[in-house]
Amino acid sequence: MAVYRVSIDVGGTFTDLIGLDEENEELINIKVPSTPKKPADGAIKAFQLFLESVKPEKVSVVTHATTIAVNALLGQLGLEIPRVASVSTKGFRDILEIGRQRRHELYNLSIQKPRTLIPRQLRYEVNERLSARGEVLESLNKKDVHALAEELKQRAVKAVAVALLFSYMNPKHEREVEKTLNEAFPEISVSSSSNVAPEHREYERTSTTVVNACLIPIVSVYLNNLASKVRKIGVNAPLCVMRSDAGLATREAVVEKPVSIVESGPAAGVLASSFYGERLGIKNVLSFDMGGTTAKAGTVQGGKPELAMEYEVAGKIHSGRIIKGSGYPVRFPSIDLAECSAGGGTIAWSDTGGVLRVGPISAGADPGPACYAKGGEEPTVTDANLLLGRLNPNHMLGGRMRLFGDLARKAIEKEICEKIGLELVEAAAGIIKIVNSQMAKILRIVSVERGYDPRRFTLTSFGGAGPMHTCALAEELHISKIVVPPSPGLFSAYGLLTANFTCNFVQAIMATTEKIECHDLEETFGMLQRRGEETLAAQGVKPENMQFLRQLDMRYFGQGYELTIPASVPLTDRSLQQALKGYHRKHEAIHGYAREEAPVEIVNARLTAVGLVKKPKMKEQRSCGKKPPKEALLTKRSVFFERPGGFEETPVYLRERLKCGNFLSGPMVVEQYDATTVIYPGWEAEVDRFGNIILRATEGG
Repeated sequence: MAVYRVSIDVGGTFTDLIGLDEENEELINIKVPSTPKKPADGAIKAFQLFLESVKPEKVSVVTHATTIAVNALLGQLGLEIPRVASVSTKGFRDILEIGRQRRHELYNLSIQKPRTLIPRQLRYEVNERLSARGEVLESLNKKDVHALAEELKQRAVKAVAVALLFSYMNPKHEREVEKTLNEAFPEISVSSSSNVAPEHREYERTSTTVVNACLIPIVSVYLNNLASKVRKIGVNAPLCVMRSDAGLATREAVVEKPVSIVESGPAAGVLASSFYGERLGIKNVLSFDMGGTTAKAGTVQGGKPELAMEYEVAGKIHSGRIIKGSGYPVRFPSIDLAECSAGGGTIAWSDTGGVLRVGPISAGADPGPACYAKGGEEPTVTDANLLLGRLNPNHMLGGRMRLFGDLARKAIEKEICEKIGLELVEAAAGIIKIVNSQMAKILRIVSVERGYDPRRFTLTSFGGAGPMHTCALAEELHISKIVVPPSPGLFSAYGLLTANFTCNFVQAIMATTEKIECHDLEETFGMLQRRGEETLAAQGVKPENMQFLRQLDMRYFGQGYELTIPASVPLTDRSLQQALKGYHRKHEAIHGYAREEAPVEIVNARLTAVGLVKKPKMKEQRSCGKKPPKEALLTKRSVFFERPGGFEETPVYLRERLKCGNFLSGPMVVEQYDATTVIYPGWEAEVDRFGNIILRATEGG
């Protein structure tokens, strides 16, 4: 009997579902409009369509990527932050407002810091004190904690963040506070920094714990509601969620630590790019995802996605970068991404100076672009692509959704042409040129600004709108090879099927390599590994499917920031010296110098526990020759390209009818259920044995 793994990716415009038949590796693809105010409704609608052809009892597991956490921090209506309190060591009540002396607008005398998630009247202090080494200098006053529990009850607080001084060295007092609060006030959710982010840097640790506490009520309600609705339609499979580091966790684990899923949605696409790169033998991949609301870029270097150990959430974005100091710091591993407001629904407008602008506002799923005929009247990137002949008005979602060119024309004429004085085609082409420029910037951020030459990378292009813009972006960055996967519009949902279970553990060390004993470090890693084994086992992972990655955070003594270096098993004097050499090499590569004579401090020991999940197989096809079958050619239509002459009569192919080995020369358009690929003049396309379209720039192209 066939058993299905189901993945659901909720985006800003569309909700994607993929069902993988684990027996014969067949995929069922479903795409429906998102329901931004009630995201679970869109997921259930997609699930109901899936169950029209599959019995509910055949679903073995449901994996899910969501933006619920980041949307709450951004202030989306209907996701208001609940009443949350904090507990700190006496004298450290205002650490959230003091923060760092970092101004995200250096010359703005009226700068506005991000709103404080917890107002001052809900920030409490307790009498206790630890030394920097974790020694108890003043015992916790438990009477303070009991009195605090009563006050939290009276104030109807939903969650509390506990971040005491130096608790990363000794969690004793935090655990006592957590135990007392849970006993006196069982309804409250308690987040302790020693569980959420047991690392030094008081502000970042406190911020991470506060973000976690704020998200617990929101994420728990959403995931429990989604799980309940899934059960109501007859599916009793476990629900797992994509984390920011591209690993999976069970619903129960995520509800306890929702700060781990802030970047859940974007991570799945980069993971899918990494999986495809591995299967195709491509080590260096630039991941490009353009959906309905945003465009995102990531890097896969040496077969592994780039990770950041700290990032800011809900901050301001400038040219694809989060402006430091404008958001809330989070200490949790996350896929390193650059993002901009450049999706199919991004709105074009003219400013007071008569200059054409695109973004950052998006029409989203409701009302959507003007051509959707759902009430939207403002011109978007999708409207421009439709007028330029790149989109088929009768083939959206395989013909289930129609686009209206007259509404797109009306919107662009009214909002752009009449206000700026441009012709219709000039305006539409201008919108595309501007949005391409914005997306090229984020690709440069994750390549050139990271020290990588984009010409040595392959561009993986996906998302519902990504393949339409991919050739222009590749030409901008001089990339000569592009991979368009078989279902680009559902590629992030496919990435969920390739994810392993992961959990991260960290233990502060804070000692130089000269003073630390290797057997002590080995004992620390052993303790972390036992915790990892317990956590994975609780999520249903068998011992033979467990793997463990060890790392050390290292820095020159006196430096403010550290680098993360792999550590071997077991950790011996010799392997520690190898880690030291690796640190010097990495420091020189990043900062341009190394000081091998200087003492090196080990700040943290890190362990990532991985529960391996069976990966989907990429079905191979037999080669059918270079010439595509006659039935693959649907029609010809006039399509605009950024070339002299503009519009060209262009053949349009149906992707489902193209076969392995088929070879095509641009210009051409390839249409399919979930996306449209626009192949520019000067590019050649070939369908490989896995059904990917491989694009290569021809000489002079």
